[in-house]
Amino acid sequence: MIKEIKGEDFRKMQLTELDMLVEFDKVCRKYNINYVLFGGSLLGAVRHQGYIPWDDDADIGMLREDYETFKKHKDEMNPNICFFQDHDTDPEYRWEYGKLRRTGSTYIRVGQEHLKCKTGIFVDVFPMDDIPLSIVGQIFQDLHCYCLRKILWSEVAKENTVGFWKVWFTLLSKISVDFAFHGYEKYSKKSRNSSLNRVRCLGFPATGMLYKKNPLSERYGMPKSWFTDRAEYMFEEKKLYSSKDYDTVLKYIYGDYMKLPPEDQREPHSPCSEIVFPGEENI
Repeated sequence: MIKEIKGEDFRKMQLTELDMLVEFDKVCRKYNINYVLFGGSLLGAVRHQGYIPWDDDADIGMLREDYETFKKHKDEMNPNICFFQDHDTDPEYRWEYGKLRRTGSTYIRVGQEHLKCKTGIFVDVFPMDDIPLSIVGQIFQDLHCYCLRKILWSEVAKENTVGFWKVWFTLLSKISVDFAFHGYEKYSKKSRNSSLNRVRCLGFPATGMLYKKNPLSERYGMPKSWFTDRAEYMFEEKKLYSSKDYDTVLKYIYGDYMKLPPEDQREPHSPCSEIVFPGEENI
């Protein structure tokens, strides 16, 4: 059952995520770790100086080496505010990218009630890994990562599909998640900030696919400079980092990014079946 979040609660969720962004930013500034507000969060910073009014999540992008450096210092975030979650910190967690989770909160996405991983209001943290230099190599890597992603997703999909697809995802769910994570690891261990390769989050569909007019040569990956050449942006009256060349980045993802979508398309991305804000556990 979808729990509708609106009004004061919707805004409260955005500000709860903001607390995590600020805490994350503190650690990254302390150790000179590069990160950027990414996707809808960058669009919000540019177009709204904060959240897109109907956006219910926040996204961070980091090159792989920066991501791994942050993981070494993750425990320096205030544990009363948030913690970092990935498959290493939570073996039941089934995604290739990490999340910041709000301590003392609950947030369960629709269709994922049966998963055993820790829950909570979240911010996605996407590691960006090298892709092959050749387009043929990029296509094969994309197909490989698609298969790995479906193996991880199968535990969700088998409970939310019927017929052939239920059988198919049930079979996929028998494959060890370690097999999938090992497949991703083969790529991530080769990723270097200094290489000439373009990058993408391997555990998520290629960002360049969102805007269909992107040429094939750019569709599967993004320049590393988008994650290293940065500027500060005002986001909900807080200074946070994102890509300096925001115009190129946002056109790559959205095309005409300053044009508002029709009102019937202004919907949250992550419908939930349960949400509990920090401090409300016993209410």
